[in-house]
Amino acid sequence: MTTTLIRGGRIIDPSQDIDRVGNLLIRERRIVGIDKGAAVADKVIEAAGKIVCPGLIDIRVALREPGNEEDETTASGTAAALAGGFTSIACAPDTQPALDNRGAAEFVFLMAARAGNCNVFPLGAITKGNQGAELAEIGQLVEGGAVALSDGKRPIANAEIMWRALEYARMFDCAVFNTPQVPELVASGVMHEGYYSTLLGLPGIPSAAENIMVSRDIALAARTNGKLHLNCVSTSVSVDLIRRARDRGVQVSCDVTPHHLTLTDAELQSFGSCYKVNPPLRPQSHIDALIAGLQDGTIEVISSDHQPWAAEKKAREIDLVPFGIVGLETLLPICIQSLIEPGHLTWSQLLSKLTTGPAKLLRIEKGTLADGADADITIIDPDVEWTIDPTQFRSKSRNTPFAGRKVTGRADAVLVNGEVRYQAPVV
Repeated sequence: MTTTLIRGGRIIDPSQDIDRVGNLLIRERRIVGIDKGAAVADKVIEAAGKIVCPGLIDIRVALREPGNEEDETTASGTAAALAGGFTSIACAPDTQPALDNRGAAEFVFLMAARAGNCNVFPLGAITKGNQGAELAEIGQLVEGGAVALSDGKRPIANAEIMWRALEYARMFDCAVFNTPQVPELVASGVMHEGYYSTLLGLPGIPSAAENIMVSRDIALAARTNGKLHLNCVSTSVSVDLIRRARDRGVQVSCDVTPHHLTLTDAELQSFGSCYKVNPPLRPQSHIDALIAGLQDGTIEVISSDHQPWAAEKKAREIDLVPFGIVGLETLLPICIQSLIEPGHLTWSQLLSKLTTGPAKLLRIEKGTLADGADADITIIDPDVEWTIDPTQFRSKSRNTPFAGRKVTGRADAVLVNGEVRYQAPVV
């Protein structure tokens, strides 16, 4: 049986509260243990000066296949995931046609196997066609491998549909994801409603659009005892509402994106289409609240919210371009820059938001270096300095607001099932 030794790295595993220099031994597709066995193996990976951690997990990635392969495909999206350090991702259901039946869920596994990159788990649609009017066949989706339920970026506006979804999903111990926005308040908004939207003359999206929906969903989760996950929280009020609900025992969780931790609505002064994201970028006071939520455990997950768009779709007036940016290949360095370098989080805290938190939410046996676990491992070079260059992305799309940014740290090597699937180029 083939053995691999990852030698001399700083091993950080939040699932076991481990942070120490050591060796990690792998046999075939499984982890044998830390500092176990002989120092001789069939293959040795030198990791001195690097961080060895469980493979990173992203809970929400738009792969656009089937229907919009000009933006992204399973092959290109999973290649981008590997380059970002991710060994597992959850595929958003807002494809064409929607991922709302068992066959569509099984298609995700088929295409991921063909790509041969990282693990891909489907998010099943809450409603048929992601239209918000009628529940999808949730039982069949779960049987087909769906790990959670979501209508992608479309909020579940109908309170009764959301109520029934939470009740039905509870039968399968499955989380219901919702994008917390009141559609009527978002309307044709482009950016956060405030000083800069007024200055620029752009239609605004008020914070209340998110806060009201967060309040509604928390009330429904409390009433049904269902598992609620709120996508991409971005306001200080949302964080406070979720914190207090969790203190009361409501089963609610949430995630945040790196761009909402780094960029403010002031960026829209450039009218750059890559600053148009959903939810919109907010003022610094909201960023401060999001960081506090990460620090106290209110926010347990960081997600890229990878939304790829072909170049021609983002090369229009800002009020016409679609919302969203690519994020898989920039998440780690941006998190290092915005959370590790300022001292907001330790490495163990950050990695818990990218491993154990997502694994728990998706109910997958990943995110750990425990004995016998799948050998999904990310090796991070925390000190390498480089400049983000979208032309080098493995994603088919280039819509990033971080082009040209100088950063430190990135994935150096990624192993999936004990096999090296990615090796970073030499800087």
